[in-house]
Amino acid sequence: MAEELIYAFSERGFALFSMRSPEISRLYVQCAPDDPVEAWPDERVFDELAARGGPEVAARLERAPSIEKSVTQMRSFVAEPMRHGRLVLAGDAAHIVPPTGAKGLNLAASDVGLLAPAIVDFVRRGDPRGLDAYSERALARIWRAERFSWWMTSLLHKFPEGDPFRDRLQRAELAYLLESEALQASLAENYVGRAISG
Repeated sequence: MAEELIYAFSERGFALFSMRSPEISRLYVQCAPDDPVEAWPDERVFDELAARGGPEVAARLERAPSIEKSVTQMRSFVAEPMRHGRLVLAGDAAHIVPPTGAKGLNLAASDVGLLAPAIVDFVRRGDPRGLDAYSERALARIWRAERFSWWMTSLLHKFPEGDPFRDRLQRAELAYLLESEALQASLAENYVGRAISG
């Protein structure tokens, strides 16, 4: 369908086309959080993806049976600190972000990138400094990702309150994003992520 991902904002709600490989895509369609998954047969999912993505996306949409389907709760969570004595948390055990920012797997990998050498230093050399610093170092990155995922969710999802003021602010933010190279650069930096330092 596309080489990269597609984010779609529409009056019908949010949609995300996330290409995992040339053959596999992860597709998101915003729905009510209490919708049963049975209310979303494949045909309805693809009809909504086409409607929300617009004519160009609809023309390229390849309909295929789903491999897995669920209603994902849009939630955020951070366990702070991420170390309790000998227990060290990483990945979803330590933090959850909504899928809008596409940060879950990246954060888990960055946790492991910080934690693995700290464990090696402790086991091989008895040096606890990496483990002692792990939570603070990891949380700095995690809170940046949580903020970014919150911003992306606020930017792209329709909210049930039907607040005209909020709707106008959301449209103004989207318009600003399309016009501002500085905001586009900020989005790109946050989306791609920053290097793990020291």
